[in-house]
Amino acid sequence: MEYTYQAKNKEGKTVKGVVEAESKDRAVSLLKERGFFIVSLKEGSGFNFNLEKISPVNRVSRDEVVIFTRQLSTMINAGLSLNDALFSLKEQVSPRFAEIIDEVLRRVESGKSLGESLSGWPDIFSNIYVASVRSGEAAGVLDKVLSRLADDQEEEKAFRNNVKGALIYPIIVMVMMIIVGTIVMIFVVPKMLSLYSELDADLPAATKALMAISDFFIKTWWLAIISVTGLVYLFIKFKNTDQGARKIDETILRLPVVGPLQGKTILANMSRTLGLLLGTGLSLVEALDIIAESVGNLVFRDAMKQCARGVEKGRSLSGMMANFTVFPPILYQMVAVGEGTGKIDESLEKVSAFFKGEAETAVKGLTTALGPIIMIVLGVGVMFLVVAVLMPIYNLTSSF
Repeated sequence: MEYTYQAKNKEGKTVKGVVEAESKDRAVSLLKERGFFIVSLKEGSGFNFNLEKISPVNRVSRDEVVIFTRQLSTMINAGLSLNDALFSLKEQVSPRFAEIIDEVLRRVESGKSLGESLSGWPDIFSNIYVASVRSGEAAGVLDKVLSRLADDQEEEKAFRNNVKGALIYPIIVMVMMIIVGTIVMIFVVPKMLSLYSELDADLPAATKALMAISDFFIKTWWLAIISVTGLVYLFIKFKNTDQGARKIDETILRLPVVGPLQGKTILANMSRTLGLLLGTGLSLVEALDIIAESVGNLVFRDAMKQCARGVEKGRSLSGMMANFTVFPPILYQMVAVGEGTGKIDESLEKVSAFFKGEAETAVKGLTTALGPIIMIVLGVGVMFLVVAVLMPIYNLTSSF
């Protein structure tokens, strides 16, 4: 049977291809033996349109995964066997998730570990999730690891919701401004300015500019759509290249306000997750490699990979982090404290809380700054419309 895969090689480059194997698990094993980090794996050698991935009815939500993790931890802690716990949980979830849990149960009953069984659905159970479960199974503390995973997922969700909630108001205002402005330029302004065109009066510069903008919206709107579509297409093509993605990530981090916000958000998530993995008993090098693959920004990904290689050679993590400007002093200083006390995971949890607070403060500062900016832009736009529309009337009345 053939499987189409997309993966990252040891250099971090994206590779695509087809692998032949008896089963999906065997295909995963073959790709891992080649040193690939699997991003996606689909049955078949060509393009398959999968309705399940775009249908909200068939998608498994993050909330479901959090509840599943919490309940599984509670059941195992209460003394239920893993098989009985999975059998019970599949009756309490959505039909799509029930199918997945049923398949996981079959794999566990066939002798596979829970971590290995969960690895077949990377879109639902991340590599961090699977690695944590495997560590918990190996150490005999699966219930505690699952409980900590649920706590981590709930904290991540709360943080993400706080950021989204703070940004949603200015985004809605800006979108409404664009919609209202477009409607005014297409339907309202032409009717008001048609009178001035018929009078053949000498129009002010503001009125002429408004008429030109309105004509552009009405007559060449299709050109604007084509231009925007073309720019978006070129941007996506550029972003899909290694060099382009790196350049975009570097540029975002240099942007005022937005750059520091993304950096603090990444540091908060990275510190929390690294502390989680180390707390489950995973080695520091393995944890760093997993974190590196899960970080979306290539600048941070490269830094984490180099830190992993340095630690592998015997250097301290704090010493390696000090070589990269993306890691602030408080991070590697706290890591150094953790290395000295043997409790890096606890130090990382503390520094994660610090970065979380910093990110939330940055979001509040951004939304606070956006309010006046939006009002200024709105005021300037309204003033321009008033001047462009009323100035010709004033000129006409004053000429009599």
